[in-house]
Amino acid sequence: MNVVIRDTYDEMSKYAAKIIASLVRQKPNCVLGLATGATPIGTYRELVRMHKEEGLDFSEVKTFNLDEYLGIGIDLSKPYEQDQSYARFMYEELFKHINIKKENIHIPDGRTKDPVEFCKNYEEEIRKAGGIDLQLLGIGRDGHWAFNEPGSSLGSRTRVEALTKQTLDDNYESFYKKAGISRDQMPHYAITMGIGTILEAKKLLMLANGKKKAAVVAKALEGPVTSQVTASAIQLFRGEAIVVLDKEAASELKNTEFYMHREKLMNSFSF
Repeated sequence: MNVVIRDTYDEMSKYAAKIIASLVRQKPNCVLGLATGATPIGTYRELVRMHKEEGLDFSEVKTFNLDEYLGIGIDLSKPYEQDQSYARFMYEELFKHINIKKENIHIPDGRTKDPVEFCKNYEEEIRKAGGIDLQLLGIGRDGHWAFNEPGSSLGSRTRVEALTKQTLDDNYESFYKKAGISRDQMPHYAITMGIGTILEAKKLLMLANGKKKAAVVAKALEGPVTSQVTASAIQLFRGEAIVVLDKEAASELKNTEFYMHREKLMNSFSF
């Protein structure tokens, strides 16, 4: 696991975007796992800039999103409506600005009438695509990845998950309050990739910014591996894992000097 620390959110976002762009250029038909939330917005905006100004080509890229609220969602074949779905978030922040094909976009369908069967099929679609080459991740304030709430099995697969009070509170402030939707009206369940599914990606790229994430970042990266902090599963990952933080999110790490030393060493040699 390589931990990269940058001074600001903007610098962190640009660094993460370069990692993704490098993969897209090296493997034009790569499979990207994507995340929602406030943290990756800067990364998506930098990818959009690269597409528009540098010709970064997404025409053969396939994507799989981590999660979606159960009970809402949009039909990718029709115009996007004003809702609070993660599908619409992805359209507004990334998809409508780049040349990705609609048929290559995969997002859990929150409107499905058979969630159990849908989850099985989602796993199969990932396998049929050859697996995820790079999975982009954030981290919740209670240490969760996607909607894998505390207590989720570290071997879990794509499934329906009930949301904790912490997650409901955070998402209400970020997405629902400003839309005039009451807390009781927001979805309390979601479809999410499991931790086991995430760990099957070839490469992980986790982002975190801000002082409010500092304590849980330290738990995930330097604390014990535990289902109570599902992002701590990154310590079990066998492939290449890169964690990109701003200084505030990294402020409670104990091994900061070592992470910075290792980054300098890695930049000095070609392996």
